[in-house]
Amino acid sequence: MSPTPEPDITTIADLPFHAMGRFPGAVALGRCRGDQIDPMSSQEFFERIRDLSLGFSALGMTAGDRVAIVSESRPEWLLSDLAVMTGGGVTVPIYPTLSSTQARYILQDSGARLAVVSTRLQLEKLQEIRHHLPALEAIAVMDPAAAHASVVSLEDVQQRGHARMVAEWGAAREFRDRSRAIAPGDLATIIYTSGTTGEPKGVMLSHGNLVANMRAASTVLDVSHEDVALSFLPLSHAFERMVAFVYLMTGVTMIFAESFDTIGRDIALVRPTVLTGVPRVYEKMQARIMERGQAGPFAKAALFRWALKVGLARGRATLRGKTVGPLTALQASIADRLVFSKVREAVGGRLRFVVSGSAPLADSVAEFYQAIRVPIVEGYGLTETAPILTVNPPDAPRAGSVGRAVPGVELRIAADGEILARGPNIMSGYYNKPQATADVLKDGWFHTGDVGAIDADGYLRITDRKKDILVTSGGKKIAPQPIESVLKRSPLVAEAMVLGDRRKFAAALIVPDFAALERRLKDLGRPPAARAELVVRADVIALYEEIVGSLNRELSQFERIKRFALLPAEFTVDSGELTPTMKVKRRAVEDRWREQIEKIYADG
Repeated sequence: MSPTPEPDITTIADLPFHAMGRFPGAVALGRCRGDQIDPMSSQEFFERIRDLSLGFSALGMTAGDRVAIVSESRPEWLLSDLAVMTGGGVTVPIYPTLSSTQARYILQDSGARLAVVSTRLQLEKLQEIRHHLPALEAIAVMDPAAAHASVVSLEDVQQRGHARMVAEWGAAREFRDRSRAIAPGDLATIIYTSGTTGEPKGVMLSHGNLVANMRAASTVLDVSHEDVALSFLPLSHAFERMVAFVYLMTGVTMIFAESFDTIGRDIALVRPTVLTGVPRVYEKMQARIMERGQAGPFAKAALFRWALKVGLARGRATLRGKTVGPLTALQASIADRLVFSKVREAVGGRLRFVVSGSAPLADSVAEFYQAIRVPIVEGYGLTETAPILTVNPPDAPRAGSVGRAVPGVELRIAADGEILARGPNIMSGYYNKPQATADVLKDGWFHTGDVGAIDADGYLRITDRKKDILVTSGGKKIAPQPIESVLKRSPLVAEAMVLGDRRKFAAALIVPDFAALERRLKDLGRPPAARAELVVRADVIALYEEIVGSLNRELSQFERIKRFALLPAEFTVDSGELTPTMKVKRRAVEDRWREQIEKIYADG
């Protein structure tokens, strides 16, 4: 277990100073490029943050100014983030997958004065809407080739800051004094999260919120300066960003994958001792391992199946706090030596454990990784909680739970079963949304919107979701109601329900307005038919593909409806699919149309 961090970090602005002072000769960051890793020492890391911070100041950034970052995860993302916060600015992360319309809302609502983008594609997205953003004074682009007359390269921003260091005697002191002037209660970041009404909410997190969560996470995760981590999740997400802060504080070397598509190659190159992911990543890894294990000669496949059987017996016992008999223990040891050691070698050979967050992890996945002796540490939290609330202890995991509260966090269950949280990591509120803030922050407790139970040992189990946000197995959060509302604007759609919770992608169940559909078919000169025949007829499905396709053009990649099924019957109160006030009861709909839903994802 890593030691409790020294008390030299009270704000995130202290983090670069800490990393340089405590780990001066270490590699802080790196990035995979082909078959090589581009390293960055703690010294270079600090100097680039300092120069960028002074460069942003030269562009006009002052304390409290909002600076948006629109980029894939890469070292420059983290450098820009810390450069903004050490200068007293407020970082506003924007997913690079968002459409220009969605990005426009966040930029307008936050009042961002500066923006940092990664590529020409992201630059063009902002240039397309720039005339709607009077507050946006400058854009810096990470890729130098994408810069032109109306924007500046991030490299040029850094050079401006360095030039100040050389030419101005007091520049270094200005950087240090400005960072030290930041107080724990000062706003550090505004992270926009999907809302059920379709209008994103800006979660306001202070330096104190972030530091409290960083300290708490570092005491429950067994990481140190001897570890190497591979990072591939988006830093725009509160989970991976907090993990990055923990790595920097504890001295973990953090290497960024070249892209999401190169993870398999990059794991072999980096040989990480720890990595973070979402359930979908681990599901894919499990599928590849299973496929390879059962391929080849009969004897080899049979050995793999036997090894998996005894490994799962041991893994399930571990996750339930039980011990296995001596025979099973011996067999599991043999299975590990003959089979699972080779499986671990295929993922670098050094993984001690992996961390899963952002979405619920299936018990079967946790059991599989426990079987191959790469245990998964699962946590739970929300953007509003900075984000970590609980972690399943690596030395005492409990199946079906998301672990116990991290230090400083209190949990309790309300009378209606909702999980409430209190602690120094809880947000101050939603930006520009006092009513939405009042709805979730009551008497010092944050209302999570999730339903659960806490057992006698303090382990939290999540049993339901009060709010309708869907979380895909890739950790993406989708607000279904706005998408459903757009679908129902079509005269051909009577009802629609978006799917995707714990699934690979978003899909939809659509109930046609059969009277309108019959009229459309008549206008097109096509024959009528019974409802059960219409919903599977190719020409009818093509009509709804046009509706879904039109909607998808306005959505982010992860929100898009990849597949849908047409249903032959309406949702009704009598069938239990609608409440008396005509609200869709999602679980009842899923239960009734389970066969169609499973076919969507089986075919998908």
